[in-house]
Amino acid sequence: MNRIMVVDDEESIRMMLQRVLSGQQYEIDEAANGAEALAKVQKEKYRIILLDLRMPEMNGLQVIEKMKEMDINTPIIMMSAYGTVPEAVEAMKLGAMDYLVKPFDLDELKMTLERIIRQDEIKNENQYFREEEDRRFNFKEIVGQSSAMKRVLEMVKKVAPLPTTVMITGESGTGKELIARAIHKNSPRQDKPFVVANCVAFSPNILESELFGHEKGAFTGATSRRIGRFEIAHGGTLFLDEIGEVNVATQAKLLRVVQEKEFERVGSSTSIKIDTRIVAATNKDLEREVKENRFREDLFYRLNVFHIDVPPLRERKEDIPLLLQHFIKKYNQILNKRIAHISPEGISLLMDYSFPGNVRELENIMERATIMCNSNMIDKELLFFLEQKNTSHHAETLKEMEKELIKKSLIQNKGNRTRTAQALGISRRNLIFKLKEYQIDIKPEK
Repeated sequence: MNRIMVVDDEESIRMMLQRVLSGQQYEIDEAANGAEALAKVQKEKYRIILLDLRMPEMNGLQVIEKMKEMDINTPIIMMSAYGTVPEAVEAMKLGAMDYLVKPFDLDELKMTLERIIRQDEIKNENQYFREEEDRRFNFKEIVGQSSAMKRVLEMVKKVAPLPTTVMITGESGTGKELIARAIHKNSPRQDKPFVVANCVAFSPNILESELFGHEKGAFTGATSRRIGRFEIAHGGTLFLDEIGEVNVATQAKLLRVVQEKEFERVGSSTSIKIDTRIVAATNKDLEREVKENRFREDLFYRLNVFHIDVPPLRERKEDIPLLLQHFIKKYNQILNKRIAHISPEGISLLMDYSFPGNVRELENIMERATIMCNSNMIDKELLFFLEQKNTSHHAETLKEMEKELIKKSLIQNKGNRTRTAQALGISRRNLIFKLKEYQIDIKPEK
C-alpha cells in the first residue's frame, strides 16, 4: 500500500482525492496547511506528497524549501490552478517531480502517480546498488593479512588514481576482477561506467562486435546499429578479462585502440575517439605466449604497463582464517543463519587442502557448509568431501613441509608464538628464527 499525503487548504479537494484514490493501491492522509504537512512528514513516511501551490500562511514553494532544510526527499507533485503554471515550474526547479493543473484529469492523475512511484523505486534501487558496490569494492573488502596480499593492496592504492593501463595476472578464482573493480572505484573515473568484456565468452567475430560495436548491415543478423563496450566505457574503465584468449587478428585492432585511443565500428570507416582506461587480466603466461607467437609483443608491452600478480590461495594460507570469517558473515546475511565460527578441526582440514579453485572455491565450500549447518558452529563433518578428494597439499621438500607445518600451527594458536613453540616441541627462540628464515608474517590476534 502506497501512503500519499494530500496537502491543500480546500477541504473539497482533499475529500475528492481521498474518495478517488483510496482503495487497494493507495492510502491517503491529509493536511490542511503547510505547517501540518511538515509536522506529519517528520513522523510518517509517504511515497508521494500532493502539494497545493497556493495556501495561506505557507505556500507550496515554502513547504518545499522547509522540507529540503529538514533533509526530507519524499517525491512531490505540485497542484496548481490555471494561471499559476510558471510558479509550478519554479517548484519543479526546487525539486518537485511534476505538477498537475486543477481541475484534475483523473486518468492523468493516476498515471502521474504510478510514474512517479516507479521513478522513485528506480532511483532508490540505483542508490542501493551504488552504495553496495562502493562498500564491496573498497580496499577493506580485499581480504588478506599475508605479506603477499599486502603488496597487492599497496600496488592497487598506488595505481588506482592514475590513468595507467594495468595488467592483472593470477590463477582462476584468485579475485582478479575484484582487484580491477577496486582500481576503478578508487580512481577519478569511479562515477563513470566499469564495463567487463570476458574475451573467452565470445567467438572471434562476435568479440569484435562486442568490443567495437557494429553498423546496421555490417554482417548477417546486424539489423541495427549497436555500440560496443569501448564506447560504453567512455570516461570510465574497460576490464578485458581473459585477454590471453584473444586471437591475433583482434589483437591488432586492440593494439590500435590502446595506442591511438580510436577505432571504427564493424562495417564503418568512421573513426571514433574514446577516453577509456584499460585494465586487462589473464591466467596465462603472456610472456611465453609472446615467445610462441600466440600473442603480439607490441600489444603485450602496451597492456603490461603496471603489472599486479594475485597470488594463489595455497601460497597465502595465513589469509584463510580471515576469509572464513568474511564468508561466514556474508552467508549469515544471505542465508539468514547465525553461525559464529568454524571448529579448529574444520580449520585444520581447510588448511591441509590445496584449493585449486582458489578463493572462489573456498567461498563455494563455505556457502555449502553454511547451508548444511544446523548449529552455530561449522564442524569438520560438514567438510567431509575435502577428505574424500584426498587433495592434501604435499610439499615438495622437507623445508617446505616444515614451513607449512609452522604456518598451520601458528594459525591454530592464533599467532601466539609461545603456544606455537610448545605445540611444535621447539624453543620460542628457535621458532622466531624459523619465522624469519621462512618469512612468515602472521601477527598474534588481539
